Amino acid sequence: MAKSLNKVMLIGRLGADPEIRYTADGTAVTTLSIATNRMVKREDRWEEGDPDWHRVVAWRRLAEICGEYLRKGSNVYVEGQLRTRAWEDRDGNKRWTTEVIARDMMMLDSKGDRASGTGTDLEPPQPPIEDDVPF
Repeated sequence: MAKSLNKVMLIGRLGADPEIRYTADGTAVTTLSIATNRMVKREDRWEEGDPDWHRVVAWRRLAEICGEYLRKGSNVYVEGQLRTRAWEDRDGNKRWTTEVIARDMMMLDSKGDRASGTGTDLEPPQPPIEDDVPF
């Protein structure tokens, strides 16, 4: 029997503060915008290329933790799966978006850097935060 795998692992920086909201039944949902950089060969050296932006959605307790501890510029590891969904805009046009549904998250900044949302000194990684995702 053929198997399939839908798994995404990202390490990057938040481009904006997390956006936390709640569904009608009180379930927390947080949206993150994470930038990852590619290395590009330019003449005789490697440089960071333009960033790739990833939309990440966290649910329940993981959403609350992201909203509480992450800030613009935070360095973060996110693991989850891709999901594409369709929706209609205000003009009735059909749109699609692909996002990462987060299952695990690790904050990679040191504790002092989390308050300011900057920094590069890494402390030992924390165990991943796991949460169930509604499907």
